[in-house]
Amino acid sequence: MEALKEAPTKAPAVSGVAPHGFGARANQARQVRHAASGREYLTFRLGTEEYGIDILKVQEIRSYEPPTKIANAPSYLKGVVNLRGVIVPIVDLRVKFNCLNEDGQAGIDSFTVVIVLNVRGRVVGAVVDSVSDVMQLAEQMVQPAPEMSTSVVDTTYITGIANVNERLLILMDIESLMSSSEMGLINSLADH
Repeated sequence: MEALKEAPTKAPAVSGVAPHGFGARANQARQVRHAASGREYLTFRLGTEEYGIDILKVQEIRSYEPPTKIANAPSYLKGVVNLRGVIVPIVDLRVKFNCLNEDGQAGIDSFTVVIVLNVRGRVVGAVVDSVSDVMQLAEQMVQPAPEMSTSVVDTTYITGIANVNERLLILMDIESLMSSSEMGLINSLADH
């Protein structure tokens, strides 16, 4: 598995996992939907909602493996894994954004994956329910996030919302989220 170093049209490396809808646990080529111009996003699901992050922040996609827990860590910080000699913190975005099932749990199934991100030179893993697709969005497809009171809903990490085939795709600034002091990873990011 190699880190994503190619042009933005190349999908991230996949470790034994197919995107949702392409068949479980099969390596298949990804389809890339092209628009006239714009940026490419990796789309994934948290609960019933679909999100997108800048493909250039994605290093690889791996099947979920239970991480080693860290004492007194917040519930969304699942622990750490050893990824080819690098200790990588694993953040469960489903727990962080309260995208839990009806039992209040973030279940693990054959579609659950870890998106390995390169955030400001540091490797961080994000657990999501499934990976959907890589798509290119033209700027005119993206609308600004709605303004809401920050005391009710924190939209700080939402860069926009795109309407794609009659469904809404929430675009997230994953670098700002992972490097925020709220996530608790900032001290280790500053130290390295």
